[in-house]
Amino acid sequence: SLKEGEEVFRAQAQKIRQYGAAVVIMAFDEQGQADNFERRTAICQRAYNILTQEIGFPPQDIIFDPNILTVATGIEEHNNYAVDYIQATQWIKENLPLAKVSGGVSNVSFSFRGNDHVREAIHSAFLLHAIRAGMDMGIVNAGQLALYEDIEPELLGRVEDVLLNRNPESTEELVSYADKFKGTVRLEEKEDLWRSFPVKERLSHALVKGIVEFIDEDTEEARQQYSRPLEVIEGPLMDAMNIVGDLFGAGKMFLPQVVKSARVMKKAVAYLTPYIEEEKSRSEAKGPAGKILMATVKGDVHDIGKNIVGVVLGCNNYQIIDLGVMVSAQEIIRQAIEHKVDIIGLSGLITPSLDEMVHVAKEMKRLQLTVPLLIGGATTSKTHTAVKIAQNYDSPVVHVLDASRSVPVVQQLISAEHRPAFARNIEEEYALIRENHAKKTATKASLSLEEARANRFKYEESDYIPLKPLKLGITRFESYPLEDLRKYIDWTPFFQTWELHGKYPAIFDDKLVGEEARKLYEEANQLLDKIIDEKLLSANGVVGIFPAASTADDNVIIYKEEQSREEMTRFHMLRQQGIKAQGIVNLSLADYIAPEGLAYQDYMGGFAVTAGLGADALSRKYQEEHDDYNSILVKALADRLAEAFAERMHEIVRRELWGYASDEQLTDEDLIRERYTGIRPAPGYPACPEHSEKRILFNLLDAEANTGIHLTESYAMHPAASVSGFYIAHPRSKYFPIGKMAKDQVEDYALRKGISIEDAERLLGSVLAY
Repeated sequence: SLKEGEEVFRAQAQKIRQYGAAVVIMAFDEQGQADNFERRTAICQRAYNILTQEIGFPPQDIIFDPNILTVATGIEEHNNYAVDYIQATQWIKENLPLAKVSGGVSNVSFSFRGNDHVREAIHSAFLLHAIRAGMDMGIVNAGQLALYEDIEPELLGRVEDVLLNRNPESTEELVSYADKFKGTVRLEEKEDLWRSFPVKERLSHALVKGIVEFIDEDTEEARQQYSRPLEVIEGPLMDAMNIVGDLFGAGKMFLPQVVKSARVMKKAVAYLTPYIEEEKSRSEAKGPAGKILMATVKGDVHDIGKNIVGVVLGCNNYQIIDLGVMVSAQEIIRQAIEHKVDIIGLSGLITPSLDEMVHVAKEMKRLQLTVPLLIGGATTSKTHTAVKIAQNYDSPVVHVLDASRSVPVVQQLISAEHRPAFARNIEEEYALIRENHAKKTATKASLSLEEARANRFKYEESDYIPLKPLKLGITRFESYPLEDLRKYIDWTPFFQTWELHGKYPAIFDDKLVGEEARKLYEEANQLLDKIIDEKLLSANGVVGIFPAASTADDNVIIYKEEQSREEMTRFHMLRQQGIKAQGIVNLSLADYIAPEGLAYQDYMGGFAVTAGLGADALSRKYQEEHDDYNSILVKALADRLAEAFAERMHEIVRRELWGYASDEQLTDEDLIRERYTGIRPAPGYPACPEHSEKRILFNLLDAEANTGIHLTESYAMHPAASVSGFYIAHPRSKYFPIGKMAKDQVEDYALRKGISIEDAERLLGSVLAY
């Protein structure tokens, strides 16, 4: 904050910038805490100007906290605190481009401490209004957060009177009314009560709750009541799916629930389809809200996220044409023209997919298509979309962060009324992103490659003598027992796949998502039991440990035999070029392998594992049964088993095959937190972000023959539930990001790999500093 003045503020900001962190700015200055709209905005404007104009801070890395202060204290000056925060938030979003807004939410309700029911209502209502104003993040006790729609209407009215300062008596009225809620306990509705509802309400309840047990009999009862079977779809079923879409869009339903709702809908439609076909009345049907073509781009095999987005959009009455994975630009364009789609959605997980998306956009422009383009996937970003993709296409190109954001974006793009303004706003936002990116790139200082190598981690100073592995060469693991891998699963990323955020097992106690997380976990383990008992998936792996040495130019040589200098292959590592604080080195993975010419021998390992053999077929089987939920669940579980397999193999290497940590005793938490000696970095990840090194690794391990994993032309592994990487044993080795690299390292890399500079720039596109 500015409470110690601008000189201290600048010094802190420069240090934070040097370390590459984002920054949270509290709305304090030399006069103290800002407690009204004018002071909040003035301080934030002043801080923003210093950070962006003087320090060169990326505005997207600035988070303002304009002070959420306590309302309903009985002091008149406090009555507008919530309104001032909300208005300040809106002002920041309108006047300080790309800056984010945060706040400590529980402060607003502090005057009602001890009355959790009222505090829950205050937090929920405050968040609704603050988020609408542009609030991006907040600190809140998840155990004190109610669903907005569940708040009793009278309580909600009195809470919003206080928050929005709607009348001078609102504090006294809420304080008086709040007494009735002290010590209250909610009553749960009887689980089977809904079976007594009229059939339309039963169908709605079944879809919203994801209950499939009675769907056939309820759908049949509805069919008997309507004059045509199509009316059941157009009436109660679509009405229920609209409720699902609205609840999900408002954050009142979670992704696993939505996918279960889609399963119920598909089963109901499947039941009615023979009757509809018999009636020959499809021509009278209302059309879908729009047609959306979705595809994972050429060279990429990952589709969990794409499938989830398809389900969510399908729940909102959009027709989804899913082309699957590894789809070429030509096929995407051909199918889009043939089906006359309204939107094309491109998905990808690996970094080469980013270049393929650019190629698709260029081809669409060359062929004069005007269909809007949606971009999504783990490696994609709003910045890449704005800088690389949108520039190559004349119609709207929009980055979609996750499934929950897809529906409002699609609604705006398909609407003839709203699309022009929405497209204009997106273009203005992306133009600003491009401008800031250009400034950031132009002013980004870095070391020369020669200077970075001079500031390397000094292996010879580490007093580490490598231990000879107990078993050199290749070891195969065929049909590895899944029941053993189960113990090594890290469940936290599993919940993230389903957009349920929280750490396992604490997520089960989360007031907001805990109940749904527990259901998901139980159902996942039931399916995992079935997979293991019936051997529906299989896991293969290969591990290799080899004599190795590093070179001065950041290569790692793999030798055929110890003490022999006959080279088998070599890996081409990259080095950090960012300017570091004094005493901090510029790392390369090559630094952790003993340099050639030393008196002792060092080693490096590699591995490739999969738990996805059979996953595609099993997922398709569930899809054919109209069960998207289990179809997605299979792939999510296969991914977790593959990561568990990688964890288990690393343990076997440390304790048995290499043996440098043979007496290691680690808990499950220790494994998840990687509290072991050595690392297993992977090509395509931050320490070695170039994917083509995976081909060298696969050749060294003969991984395709030994595991059944194949590499696509973009170096994605198939099956998708596969993991590969290196083993490095140095006790001081750690994971790190390479960051952006200058042209001199790109030219050096091209020379070392024997490829053109253009090819090197294509392979390293995600980390270029120019």
